[in-house]
Amino acid sequence: MTLYTAFYDMDTNCVNAWLTDRSIVTIDCQKVEDAFADNMYERSELDYLLFNDPAAYADLVLNEDPGRYLKAVTQYKTDESMM
Repeated sequence: MTLYTAFYDMDTNCVNAWLTDRSIVTIDCQKVEDAFADNMYERSELDYLLFNDPAAYADLVLNEDPGRYLKAVTQYKTDESMM
């Protein structure tokens, strides 16, 4: 899917994305977080994209693997591994 533009709607916690074929896709952000974000660092990364670049967030969800992206950009260490 080729994305034209997107914006985040705080009232519904959804990203509304317009595609180049003039169709509109609504992404439920809570469901994306529940499905892909396993810890606070991954949720924080999704929130950053959501508020700062909703088009990148929509593109990630529609065209890529959010789980693989989150594992690549976040580093989660347990308290035991920090000792």
